[in-house]
Amino acid sequence: MGAGARDIVAILSMLPHRFPVLLVDRVEELVPFERIRAVKAVTVNEPFFQGHFPARPVMPGVLLVEAMAQAAGILAIDSLGLSGTGKLLYFMSVEEAKFRKPVEPGCLVLLDVAYLQRRANVSKFQGYARLGEGVAAEARFTAMIADPPA
Repeated sequence: MGAGARDIVAILSMLPHRFPVLLVDRVEELVPFERIRAVKAVTVNEPFFQGHFPARPVMPGVLLVEAMAQAAGILAIDSLGLSGTGKLLYFMSVEEAKFRKPVEPGCLVLLDVAYLQRRANVSKFQGYARLGEGVAAEARFTAMIADPPA
């Protein structure tokens, strides 16, 4: 693993998500306040494949955006030293989402996310879900660090 790599134990300490909603399996590289490269290994056992689409399983685009957002959450929580505090990264907006290639069982999705802008507890990110060198999905999104609901 590269500089700033994180295993699943570290990921679980930063994100509240658990199976079947956790969509990041490992972090290959993390540069605080700059970028992250994370990985989602897509298997045929994913629960969403039962209905999307049984004859030709394709990972829903909204889950690719969620995977990018989870990678951004790891980047933000780690960069701010908030691991284990219970702080959450909440979506505020999604812009310019584009879906270019289907993600099917057996794919290894590389999640490349970078900060575009940071202000106090609100940040803007650019994310790419890649299949090898090709882009499966991309989006810009804004998120906010906050306490969990009471």
